Amino acid sequence: MDKILNDLFSFQDIEYKNFNAKLIPTVDKDLIIGVRTPELRNYAKKLFKEDKKRTFNFLNNLPHKYYEENNLHGCLIEQIKDFDLAMEYTEKFIPFIDNWATCDLFSPKVFKKYPNETYRYILDWIKDEKTYVIRYGVGLLLSNYLDENFKEEHLKIVSKVRSEEYYVNMMIAWYFATALTKQQKYAIKFIENKKLDDWTHNKAIQKAIESRRITEEEKAYLRSLKVKIVK
Repeated sequence: MDKILNDLFSFQDIEYKNFNAKLIPTVDKDLIIGVRTPELRNYAKKLFKEDKKRTFNFLNNLPHKYYEENNLHGCLIEQIKDFDLAMEYTEKFIPFIDNWATCDLFSPKVFKKYPNETYRYILDWIKDEKTYVIRYGVGLLLSNYLDENFKEEHLKIVSKVRSEEYYVNMMIAWYFATALTKQQKYAIKFIENKKLDDWTHNKAIQKAIESRRITEEEKAYLRSLKVKIVK
């Protein structure tokens, strides 16, 4: 067992492993070590700072076996301050992601400093065939592009994504639910005009209604926009 894997097992919490296994059904329970995220992030910072050679050997050694190795991989990419290098390693990594939790875990801060450059990559990711590459792209639009970097075209681009994958459609729903709280005058048009598939449309409304940022009057209106799904 190499040092990094040995270190990860030293942080093992069996109760947390069992808890996590229920949340990420796409990952074999035997491939979950059981390391809490704060512990993982602290370890990533320490490893990146103290052992660059081991860090980049690890980043260049894909695919990984364990869930936490993938999470560590994302946390290590977050430590990279150079945009081009962070993007290079992100592009290499995201095709190997096999679950929603790893996908949603990492978002390099340097991407926020270069929104236009990052956006060009996002446009490619959301056209990809891999579930978690698409989800990662939509997730970045949710986290980094609904405030000062927002453009109405983002809503149009996300609304055109079509997938049979639950984890893609759920992220699209979250994106529109959040957009309804942050950019309502633009997002509401996509709901009124039913630009999403029926399931995602209703899920976006459901999640928006759960938000405290939406008034009771707005919630009532959103409820009226739900569509009936014939099974």
